[in-house]
Parts: sequence; C-alpha cells; structure tokens
Amino acid sequence: MCYDLALSDIKLVYTRFPELKDGPFAPFQPTFHKIAQSYPKWPVVLNPGEKKLQTFEWGVIPNYMRTPEEITKGRKYMVNARSEKVTDPKAYWHKIRHQRCLVPATGFFEHREVPGFKNKIPYFIHTKDQPLLLIAGLYTYSHIPNPETGELPGTFTVLTRAANEVMSKIHNGGDNAGRMPLMLNEAMQEKWLSPGLNDADIASVLQYEEPPSNLEYWTVNPVRRPQADDFHIIEPRAYDNLPDLDGKGARSQGSLF
Repeated sequence: MCYDLALSDIKLVYTRFPELKDGPFAPFQPTFHKIAQSYPKWPVVLNPGEKKLQTFEWGVIPNYMRTPEEITKGRKYMVNARSEKVTDPKAYWHKIRHQRCLVPATGFFEHREVPGFKNKIPYFIHTKDQPLLLIAGLYTYSHIPNPETGELPGTFTVLTRAANEVMSKIHNGGDNAGRMPLMLNEAMQEKWLSPGLNDADIASVLQYEEPPSNLEYWTVNPVRRPQADDFHIIEPRAYDNLPDLDGKGARSQGSLF
C-alpha cells in the first residue's frame, strides 16, 4: 500500500501549479518521512472551481464512525483506498468519488521481503525526471468538529493500484503485497482534478499505470524508528548479500548502484 511519504520542498507544488490559490494553509515544514497512521497534516491540491492548496489530515474519518472508539479502531484502514473500490457502488469510496485531490510527494517508501533477511528491506522510490510526484486521492470533511476551533477538518486518502513490474518486486510481501500508489502523469493529474467527470472518465484515470522506467529507487536505513527528520532518511544504504530485484546475484556494501 502507501503508508510512508516524503515532501522535502513545498515550492515544487507551486512550480507545478503556478495558478494555485491558497486555502487555509499553514506553512508546511519539509519532511523526509511521515507515516500515514500518525495522521499527519499534509498539503493536497483541490479544484472546487479553481485549484487550491490546502492542509488536510491524512486518514479519512467516514461519517459512519460515530464514536472515538470507532475512529481509533477504524481510521488506520482509511489512509489508503484501493482504486478498484472507487468504481464499486457498494464501496464507501464510490460515495466520495467526486471529491478528488492530488497528494504531492517527493518520494515514498516501500518494504521488500527477502529470504535470509530477518527484517524487510526498506526502499525509497521517486520519479526519475520530475522532482515531484502527484498521487490520486479522495477527500472529505470530518463530521467531528475540531474541539478548539469548531471547524470540520479536511481529511484525505491515497489511492493505490496494482503494482507495476518494478514495484511488484519491491512490495512483495504482507497482506497488501503487489500494490503501489496511483501516481499520475501531468495529463492524468489535470483530468483527475477536472470538475464534472463522469464515472467513465474517473475509471479511465484509475487505469493509469506509472511506467517502471520512470521510477528510481534505492535501499535506505529503516524508516519506522525515531530519528531526525532530515535528508539522511533517504540516503542510500547498501545491504550485504542483498539480491537484486531480478534475483540475479547479490549486492555487497559499496555496490548499490
């Protein structure tokens, strides 16, 4: 799935969308790793008539979660949504399919199971030719007011799809193996944000697959541990005797690339 994101430069969003209007937007501090289940505040691009950049909480709180206990138990499952569910009339995500957003990132992390290694190997993945990647998302406003302001906070989810050839080899284990974030190219980004899309238009965007040749990736130190939130998180780390993604031999320290 997609639980770990980086966004090291918010200016990249304005470069990609120079027409952006700010909504209620607090200054965003660069981050090299945030985990979804901490429900961080994150910038998202919306288009309710004109493009806006707003800060929403990662992790939708659907209106059927009525109590704090229900939210604590269920919200962790709402940070990602399978793209296939968006077109399923029985799914919650179908109900909010017209509330579309783009989730900016400078990269994401995924974990690979490798025989002989006790722990999964973390990878940092980003797009080769563009410093910013944009992931399809859906948003809604929580029905539970902020206790301090009385406002209904915006929340969002990241859409995932079946992994491409590269990502299927990296994200190869666990209950959600073989998934990747639904990264979009520029044409699909604009289409996803277009108001008034019908279900066929939405389905066509959901079919987009980021080509494996567009991705660059490398192994890093474990990310889900307390550490300074700086560029060291995404620095390459070589692992002794780590087979390459095709299983052809192993890499040793100093020969990661």
